[in-house]
Amino acid sequence: MLMQGKRGLVVGVANKWSIAWGITQKLAAEGAELALTYQNERMGRNVRELAETLEKPLLIPMDVTSDKQVIMTFELLKRVWGHLDFLVHAVAFAPREALDGQFVATSREDFRIAHDVSAYSLTALANSAQPLMGEGGSIIALTYLGSTRVIPNYNVMGVAKAALEASVRYLAADLGPQGIRVNAVSAGPIKTLAASGIAGFGSKMRHHRDRAPLRRDTETEEVADASLFLLSPMSRGVTGQVLYVDGGYCIMGD
Repeated sequence: MLMQGKRGLVVGVANKWSIAWGITQKLAAEGAELALTYQNERMGRNVRELAETLEKPLLIPMDVTSDKQVIMTFELLKRVWGHLDFLVHAVAFAPREALDGQFVATSREDFRIAHDVSAYSLTALANSAQPLMGEGGSIIALTYLGSTRVIPNYNVMGVAKAALEASVRYLAADLGPQGIRVNAVSAGPIKTLAASGIAGFGSKMRHHRDRAPLRRDTETEEVADASLFLLSPMSRGVTGQVLYVDGGYCIMGD
């Protein structure tokens, strides 16, 4: 029960295949009290169905692109819980057309949307979370190797993930004096609904499996375990870092 007595918010649960849900299940199994957000009613149906398997979670509608909704979410958490111990940021989005063709053709609007949802949202959430983390806390974000390497068809998402990782470092520096740690988990390719929108994803998974030192796919539970480590007191001396959970693929030359 590593997270017994801890309360936290998970942003980004979409369905039972999402990495955010894997993290949620791991945190619940370790005794954490959880709040989950959903973007709209369509997504809310999925989240409510999954939440039925948890112990009295809070369900909160929130679109991360709305400052008003972000503020209202944390006001609700303050009223109900009074404090927050951890935050999981697992949201990313880019218009489909921005993931086709060449990055050089990315439109200004697609660039803005990708960075607003995938990168700036972490800063907005951290800013609202910090007053509730008076006794310290932990924040994690999910990222991907496309932040540092050119991954075909990842395009503007890779640039947004680079911004996300830079944000992790700056937030870690800002919030460290308050005892708040900020880290990221860089997962290998996992077959999720979001990943299915990337052209050639299947071949990327095969290449990863063939080249990673461990010679196998990355599993959601492995990412969840790493996330648990970063959210728990076991990582109390770790902040501003990107933890790769990809079977060692990131160390290889191709």
